[in-house]
Amino acid sequence: MLATFLIGLREGLEAALVVGILIAYVTRMGRRDILPRLWAGVGLAVALAVVIGAILTFGAYTLTFQAQELLGGILSLVTVAMVTWMIFWMQKTARTMKSSLEAGVDRALAAGGMWAVVVIGFISVAREGVEATLLLWSMVQSFGDAPAALLGALLGIAVAVLLGWLLARGMLRINLRVFFTVTGAFLVIVAAGVLAYAIHDLQEAGVVPGPFTDAAPLDPVTGAVAVGLAGFPFGWAFDATATMAPGGPLATILQSTVGFMPQMSWLQVIAWVLYVVIVGGFFIRGVRGSRPAAKRPAAQAADGEPAVAETATAQPELTAALTPLVSPQQGAA
Repeated sequence: MLATFLIGLREGLEAALVVGILIAYVTRMGRRDILPRLWAGVGLAVALAVVIGAILTFGAYTLTFQAQELLGGILSLVTVAMVTWMIFWMQKTARTMKSSLEAGVDRALAAGGMWAVVVIGFISVAREGVEATLLLWSMVQSFGDAPAALLGALLGIAVAVLLGWLLARGMLRINLRVFFTVTGAFLVIVAAGVLAYAIHDLQEAGVVPGPFTDAAPLDPVTGAVAVGLAGFPFGWAFDATATMAPGGPLATILQSTVGFMPQMSWLQVIAWVLYVVIVGGFFIRGVRGSRPAAKRPAAQAADGEPAVAETATAQPELTAALTPLVSPQQGAA
């Protein structure tokens, strides 16, 4: 529930900020008449996310076990790809998001068509909606507690809507750059767990060699799938099910937050570690590159050149259009 709450909070706040920028821009232009069209696009994006979730949830019941595992594995891989792309897309383009959204509204108004404005609202929210739906669906498949996961996500979205409203009213000040950095790091860990479970599903479906296939090494004494170094590379890396029940509270918390399962294959562990190391490394480098530049000491100024403080904060202008949404001292996302 905590994991899905944070996911709903992050994705919901992203969508709320985007919608807020669009509404503020068209309001400043004196075109409040097109607000219903923007809201229509937002509503269609929300409906799309709900429909995708319903199709994935109820459509899977008609499939065989192997087909379900194959579908779950493939969609989990798609989810990991989308989450990874969105993490770095936010780092790279958030500072120009405001101008991009406003340019899109300008083009839509120049086109003069009602559907052009609806499309702007739809596309602006659909990305976060589809990503959140796939991520939540993948997590539900991994630890199975759909009611708690759905409740957590709905609470996160509700809090995000409330925060977006408070920000737009100027009643709240939060450091969005820190918020998205922390939640971005959390998403890296979550995505690594989803990737590990995708490998598990594909191994159960028999399309990837593992403990459920003939490629698994067997223990010569017990005849079971080998564990530890003896099980490398297609057996179990470890098996803690004797001390940690797979469906227990601790196992569920660890699985939904860091992707740890009481029993994991070597390919799952390798995929998890490689993802965290590679994607996490690029994420940290991006965070360091977006930090505010340090002020240059006056003593280091060149002869005849006044000492100038480096004011480029390298922080995105995600909420600059919503003044007084976030004060300059706190920094926009």
